[in-house]
Amino acid sequence: MSNLSSDLEADVLSRPACVETGKIPETQAEQTPDGGFRRQRNHFTRRFGDAPGQAEPELGRYLLLGSTACGWNRRQQIVLRLLGLSEAVPFVLLTGRDEKGWRIAPSGNDLADRFGTDLLNDFYRRTDPDFVGRGTSPTVLDAETGLVVTNNYHLMSIDWETAWKPFHADGAPDLYPEELRPEIDLLNQQLFDDVNNGTYKVLFATSEGAARAAKTIFEARLADYDFRLASRRYLFGDRLTDSDVRLFITLSSYERGYRPGIAKIFGEEHTKRVQDYPNLWAYARDLFAQGFVDDRELYFLGLIPGPSGTYIDGSLVVNDPDLPPPAESLAAWQEPAGRKHLTGSPLYTGPGGGGSHELWRFG
Repeated sequence: MSNLSSDLEADVLSRPACVETGKIPETQAEQTPDGGFRRQRNHFTRRFGDAPGQAEPELGRYLLLGSTACGWNRRQQIVLRLLGLSEAVPFVLLTGRDEKGWRIAPSGNDLADRFGTDLLNDFYRRTDPDFVGRGTSPTVLDAETGLVVTNNYHLMSIDWETAWKPFHADGAPDLYPEELRPEIDLLNQQLFDDVNNGTYKVLFATSEGAARAAKTIFEARLADYDFRLASRRYLFGDRLTDSDVRLFITLSSYERGYRPGIAKIFGEEHTKRVQDYPNLWAYARDLFAQGFVDDRELYFLGLIPGPSGTYIDGSLVVNDPDLPPPAESLAAWQEPAGRKHLTGSPLYTGPGGGGSHELWRFG
């Protein structure tokens, strides 16, 4: 397990995690009057680039701070790995979240020694003394100044794919092709609202009606993508894009992370599995086999043990003794996908289909 260390495992297992739904701050503060979950806005939104006010890409200067159990962060790690940028933007683990927020793991960095704190929120307040709220995973930090560049995970990967292009590895995929950007942007918005954040809208809702509505929309989106992927290897045909990374993070975390909590609310027999969508499940395994996970992520997904032989609890919200054994789940992920023969058209009736993407602009 080349990406794991005894120090990392010891730090993870020693830090208390805020995993009981009722103790997660989001369930108390980020609510609509009808009981729905509405995630807080990102506070730092500086972009990378060479325009005035933007942060200029520079090898080794910036750190990606995040929890590997966090899908918004794993999205960044996957993109950086696919583009050959992992060493250009080193990763620093956030682990353990309590009433004071995320803590920076001591292994592999000297941030606490240099800046006098291991609390992520302190770096937010160092950047903006008026900051209130909660620091989030992922966060990009300027390692020279100790100031936050951005915690805007919506656009972070887009910047790795565009502003950082001069540093991409030879042969790196173009995950944000210019001709598909309007439709990628719209699909990404749908993916965030209904799928990536959709699981949290179910789990963090404070009314049954809001939870049921979110679950209905989430499962409808999976059915739609299942049909889309029946004739396409990827969401946009034969081209891997940023949208595929965004969908994968939820699919890979769902069974051992989100589904146990959803099933606790609605019952096992009324809660779909990813395996219930055969094209979507094969698509997820296809991406899994293409480097969309590394050993560190497998550990945080609860699929492999750490150096001590101990598994981390794979459930992000509730402990579920009825989960399949980790080895059984990992073996299922490693089954051949059989999708290499598929190509398919990038054209689809999803968001932006029929030319309506021309009415919308993001970024």
